[in-house]
Amino acid sequence: MFFKRPESVLVVIHTARGEVLQLRRREPADFWQSVTGSLHDGETPLQAAVREVREETGLAADAGLTDCGIINRFPIHAAWRTKFAPDVVENTEYVYSLRLGGIENITLDPHEHVEYCWLPRDTAARLASSHTDRAAILARVPLPEVRGEV
Repeated sequence: MFFKRPESVLVVIHTARGEVLQLRRREPADFWQSVTGSLHDGETPLQAAVREVREETGLAADAGLTDCGIINRFPIHAAWRTKFAPDVVENTEYVYSLRLGGIENITLDPHEHVEYCWLPRDTAARLASSHTDRAAILARVPLPEVRGEV
């Protein structure tokens, strides 16, 4: 049996104005997240981040992808436990961000996600099902500037 590698990437995609992309997984129901995915054998975290962005959104992340310098370790969620070897209980997650000039149309992988939305930073953070996703959104996405009237 093939087991997943217990290393993954998390890519927070956001605009210069602070809108954040959130994807709703097919399973488990109502699980919202940024782009995520496990590293393949022989793949670096950066290579996995570029691949996952392309697979899950249709966007090219070859330019503009930033390594946030954040590495999370956490227990593997019960919904995905069987995808890992029986003795593997923790995952290591490398965090990246991708800043876009504006909102773009997304092409979802229908096997993995059923819906997407662009949300203000704080709303996206509240919707995120993962605590590491929530923390990355709040840490990496700036609040939009409030401009007063002249």
